[in-house]
Amino acid sequence: MKHVTAVVGATGLLGGAICKHLRASGLPVRAMVRPTSEPSRVERLEEAGVELRQGDLKARSSLDGVCEGARAIISTATSTVSRQAGDSIQAVDLEGQLALVEAARRAGVEHFVFVSFAPMEVDSPLQQAKRAVEQSLMRSGIPRYTILQPTYFTEVWLSPALGFDFLKAHARLCGTGRGGLNWISFEDVARFAAAALESPRAWNAVLQLGGEEALGQLDVVRLFEERSGRRWTLEHIPEQALREQLDGATDPLQRSLAALMLHVALGGPVNPRPAMEAMALRPSRVRDYVERVLADHHLPVGV
Repeated sequence: MKHVTAVVGATGLLGGAICKHLRASGLPVRAMVRPTSEPSRVERLEEAGVELRQGDLKARSSLDGVCEGARAIISTATSTVSRQAGDSIQAVDLEGQLALVEAARRAGVEHFVFVSFAPMEVDSPLQQAKRAVEQSLMRSGIPRYTILQPTYFTEVWLSPALGFDFLKAHARLCGTGRGGLNWISFEDVARFAAAALESPRAWNAVLQLGGEEALGQLDVVRLFEERSGRRWTLEHIPEQALREQLDGATDPLQRSLAALMLHVALGGPVNPRPAMEAMALRPSRVRDYVERVLADHHLPVGV
């Protein structure tokens, strides 16, 4: 009987967390790794008891071995944070994911969980790729599918790396900073992805993932200020500048990243309730993230 769940994108932030949750439940897990994968991340997977299979979404013949004997596939892979040779939205997020769906169908995989992202009003090559894979999966004939559409990860988009510098109490805001988004922790997305395998109400469903409250970047700044007592300095990227950046981008990745930033400015609340009810899970709050960041970095609290 097939029990193993194969995770594609396992060396990434989200994929690694999914492997951790599955192993914590005692489930057998297989991870697709590339020869060029970060050695320390591969080592962590091995230490957790994860079976390793070499493969690459750009090498279709390798996907059969990844899917062979698997009960389920969970795919989080994307080229947006990869800079390895040949990686692109076309090759990975579109053609590679489509090839993975087909390989899973051929291998008799029973359940395919695809981690996409929530619909955006601002279109981009990345969004077009995600929607094409969603449609292919729904038409594939694989007995069960779950399409998860999370919003922006708090740990990524509300971090110093993207201009939300809680270390220096400085934020670079998109537009006015008032665009409301249901920020979500990648750890919560991992919990939902793992739970989807055993939650019948999540089967053959498209579910949006996000926190229960839609907040603008400015709202998050205020949470940090209220909890720490530190005043933040603010820098605004005008919406018009973001639109010009989008219009001027010729590379598909740069155009997609520009669209993501513009969407932060405009906002776009989602309805996380169906996913919460389907899997009996409740995502953490942005306030919880603020508390964790302040504690982890030994920043002033309540001064």
